[in-house]
Amino acid sequence: MTNARKRESAEVTVRLQQQAFTDSIRVTVHGHQEMVAEEIAYQDVREALLTCEVIEDYPDHQRGPCCLVCGRTSSGRFLHVVCTTTLKVIVIITVYEPKLPKWPTPFERGGRHEM
Repeated sequence: MTNARKRESAEVTVRLQQQAFTDSIRVTVHGHQEMVAEEIAYQDVREALLTCEVIEDYPDHQRGPCCLVCGRTSSGRFLHVVCTTTLKVIVIITVYEPKLPKWPTPFERGGRHEM
């Protein structure tokens, strides 16, 4: 990652954390469905956003700039949140808990996990 991309990711992270702090968050229907399916409460999403780090950036996404962030709840649970990056409110597209085999660690995308 270039220094410019790192700087942009840091700026996005700060903006998302500030928006989460002021509770400037909206959840899409799909995002809500995923939260229910994975037993993720709204407060968990907010806590994850308050501690988030951008792990993948999608600036040219067909529905507008968005990113994948990873954050941790107060109970220690890691969550991935796909959300917008340029609006006045965070729009949560989807939320899930990173799990094997796709995610060997919360911050590292992997392939098939061999036991």
